[in-house]
Amino acid sequence: MRHNKNFNHLGRQAGHRKSMLSNMASSLILHKRIETTLAKAKAVRMFVEPLVTKSKEDTTHSRRVVFSYLKQKEAVTELFRTIAPKIAERPGGYTRILKTGFRLGDAAEMCIIEFVDFNEAYTLGITPAAAAEAKPKTRRSRKSAAKKTTDAVEEATVVEGETKKAPAKKAAAPKAPKATAAKTAAPKAAKKTNVGKKM
Repeated sequence: MRHNKNFNHLGRQAGHRKSMLSNMASSLILHKRIETTLAKAKAVRMFVEPLVTKSKEDTTHSRRVVFSYLKQKEAVTELFRTIAPKIAERPGGYTRILKTGFRLGDAAEMCIIEFVDFNEAYTLGITPAAAAEAKPKTRRSRKSAAKKTTDAVEEATVVEGETKKAPAKKAAAPKAPKATAAKTAAPKAAKKTNVGKKM
């Protein structure tokens, strides 16, 4: 039973747990997304989001505080230089967890944890208001349906015109491929005999 336990211990002692969360947070900062179990992802989210909030104020003190948690210079630099300017306007909720199914070996629930502002598939550089305007109101627009019918009519007329001309071409068409096949076969045979000879 939980009995008012505040956080998930993840089956580890305190030192092991802290270093694991530090390493996972550094990987998340450097790569912008990582794949892990759902329990670890929730723990990493609790670990990394206060550090991202701290990075909004770029001072020596805040850098030292973040470094005391992450213990990697590269991750601290990446956090303050690239991530902090991009999330400056966001008041929280910097990460997103996407469930991906269950692991084959032990059926642990797997997920991807990523930074919200660094997923191009979701953002595409479009603001939510502009994205709503760009979408059509109905599933099928009337203009595209009319265009499809005119295209179908044009294709039908083209196909009818081709079928009338086709019988005249069929008589001459089979002779040409046989003649070209005979011409191309002779040079290939000559090339094969020259390859095996020694000088």
